[in-house]
Parts: sequence; structure tokens; C-alpha cells
Amino acid sequence: MNETLERWSTRRAFILAVTGAAVGLGNIWRFPYITGENGGAAFLLLYVAFVLLLGLPVMMAEIMIGRAGRRSPVQSLGHLAADAGASRHWRWLGLFGAFTVFCILSFYSVVSGWSIEFLVTSINGGFVGATPAEIGAGFEAFLADPRRMTFNHTLFLAMTMLVVAAGVAKGLERLNNLLMPMLYLLLVLLAGYAATTEGFVPALAWLFMPDVSAVTPLVVMHALGHAFFTLAVGACALMAYGAYMPDHQSLPRAAGAVAVLDVTVALLAGIAIFSVVFAQGMDPGEGPGLMFVTLPIAFAQLPWGALWLSVFFLLLLLATWTSSINLAEPMVATLQGIGLKRGHAAAAVGVAVWLVGLLTVLSFSSLAEWRPLFGMNAFELVSTIPPEIFLPLGGLLIAIFAAWVMPESAARGALGVGPGGFALWRGLVRWVAIPLTLVVLVAGLV
Repeated sequence: MNETLERWSTRRAFILAVTGAAVGLGNIWRFPYITGENGGAAFLLLYVAFVLLLGLPVMMAEIMIGRAGRRSPVQSLGHLAADAGASRHWRWLGLFGAFTVFCILSFYSVVSGWSIEFLVTSINGGFVGATPAEIGAGFEAFLADPRRMTFNHTLFLAMTMLVVAAGVAKGLERLNNLLMPMLYLLLVLLAGYAATTEGFVPALAWLFMPDVSAVTPLVVMHALGHAFFTLAVGACALMAYGAYMPDHQSLPRAAGAVAVLDVTVALLAGIAIFSVVFAQGMDPGEGPGLMFVTLPIAFAQLPWGALWLSVFFLLLLLATWTSSINLAEPMVATLQGIGLKRGHAAAAVGVAVWLVGLLTVLSFSSLAEWRPLFGMNAFELVSTIPPEIFLPLGGLLIAIFAAWVMPESAARGALGVGPGGFALWRGLVRWVAIPLTLVVLVAGLV
């Protein structure tokens, strides 16, 4: 495959696209509940530190490979490995990345479909006046209804693949240019509303006044893992986006802007969510149910709660939509690399992901007791092993390829920095990011 002719039209378009790729369930669903489970401010400070030391250097490495190769991830890795005189088997890392995002998108689409259900329910006032028991029972009833779950899964996946099929300029770029500013506007509105609640000051204190005694090895490991997960590195998805990066754009500045925007989304979401939780005297450590049970209960008891809950689930839907597009793009690019037209590639990916996603749908009802591996059902398998093992493994191999295999001239040219800047980046990747990624991977295995 020759170099791709598609490019992001502007620097801003690339930054919004990569930010849209990074911002999703990790920021708005996973960050609040994992912060709640790990003591608040102490976890937050560790998370930000690991974003800078681990996530950012590896993200730059992944984008750099795509920019240097200007092809699909598989083709870029094979081409660059050949230029370096290394084994062309490195190209299989691109297929491994595509398989990883395939697994993740199969459950991501289902969970994102929950936001559609909750958005419609909140707009219709379905949570107003409901008791905590009724809200919890309603969520359980929804999970046990495969027809409703399948409908939302189908709708969300169709929304995703139609955008990917339209291409870089008409699909991905146009949607990100529209939705990302809207997402930030909704976040600011929610944070502004949070500032009017009685829980705002306690939430700020809990998020930004660390208790050193709360730092444990487990908290450190969770912060490491989340810093890796939140920037969407390790699955070659950003490699595909890097292939479309404009030649004149500074990669370090763009990656730094993405990291800042990504952390900002998590912080604003945390402030909005925990202000509401503290205003109602609820426990911030409720775990994964914080989003779909605790928040509706809390909002239902506040003035204008139905309106603001609708805004929140609209925000969640927009974030997961842009993120799912990022997950689909490397798979479509890989199929394009073997000769398929973009529309046909998008359709093939969409149908395959939809079919595998049905296993996640049914794992809450008729297949709840089917545990094919490690005592886990289908949803537990795809929502645990790919994010916690495949992503760190992919990120480790990407970092090794970028810092040890690629010729320095090619890496420096794609990174777009001088000798000093390149030495700093490569030193961070070789001696900080790679060891930390190994720790994340080993922790996921044990």
C-alpha cells in the first residue's frame, strides 16, 4: 500500500480528533468511580504524574510511527521495520492492535448504548420522584432485557460506522469539529451547576487536598493503569490518526495539548459528579454503579435534576461516540491496506463487531452463567483482558519499536524535534515509560 493521501486539514482538527479518541468512558465513567474507590486527591495526583511520565511519551511514540509510515498500522510497521533492517514480523503488531480494539469496541458499543437509554429516560422525566430502589431495579431490568440492549447497541454502532465510512475529512474530522467543542461546553455547564450545590466545596477538598496516608501500592497501580488507559494508547489507533497528521504540525505540542484536554475532561467530570454525590450525602466509592445508579438517584433529588441529568448523559453519549470512532478507524484502515474500499471495510467491521457484541448483551441475561474462560462471562472477558493486558502489551511493543528499532533519523523527522528534545523523549520512553508499562502489564497478569 502506498502512502495515504488523506490528511487532517488543520492542526486544530488533528488535536480535536486525537482528543476525541482519548476522551470517552475512561474519563467520564471510569475516572470518577476509580477515583472514588482510591481515596480522591492522592489518586488524582499520581494519575496526573503518570500521564506525564508514561502516557504522554508512549502516545507520542504511537503517533510518531503512524506519521513516519503514512500507511495503515500494519503497513507502517512493516515498512519502517524493513527500512531499519529489522524483522518485518513487527507488522503483526498492527494486527494485534486491530484485534484489541475489535474486542474493546464489541463491549464499548453495548455500554455506550446504555447512555442512549438513560438519556431518553432522563429527558422523559423517568427518574423524577423515583426511589433509589426503583432506579436500581430499573437498571437491572434494562440489563436483563436483550431486545432493548440489542437495539441500543445496534443504534450506537451504526452511528459510529457511518461516520468512519465517510472518511477522514467528511466523517471523522467534521464530527470531531462539531462534537468536541459541544462536549466541553456541556462539561463547563455541568461544573457551573455543581458550583451551586452544597457538595461543591467538599468535592473540591476531596479531589485536591491529598491524604498521603491513602497512598498504597494498590492505589499506585490503579493510577498507573488508568493513566495508560485514558489516553487510548497501545492499540495502534493513534498510529492510524498519526498517518493523517499534517507535515507542518508539531507532534510534541499537539500531544501535550491532547493530554491537557484529556485530564481537564476527567477533572471537570469529577467535580460535577462528586459535587452532586456529596450534596446528597452519598458515598463516592460506589464503584462502577456510580454512573448509572448513584447519579440518577442523586440528581432526582435536586432542583432541575432531570434537566441536568439529561445534559450529563448527552455529554456521556458524545464522548463515547467520538471515542468509538477512534476504536473503529485502525480496523478499517487495516482492511483498506489489503485493498478494500473504505465503505466496504467499515461495513465489514461494523457487522463483525455487532455480532460479537451480542455476547456482551446476552451475558446479562441468557448467557450470564456461561463462563468460557478464567471463570468470567463474555462481558467480563472482553471488558477485562483487552484493556488490562492487551493494551499494556501493545503499548510496550510500540514503545520498544519506536525507541529501540526505528532509525534515529526517521524517528527524529517524524517527531519534529531537535537533538536535545529527541534525547529527552527517547530517554523517557526507554528508561521510564517502558519499565512502568511492564509494571502495568505484570499487574494485569497477576
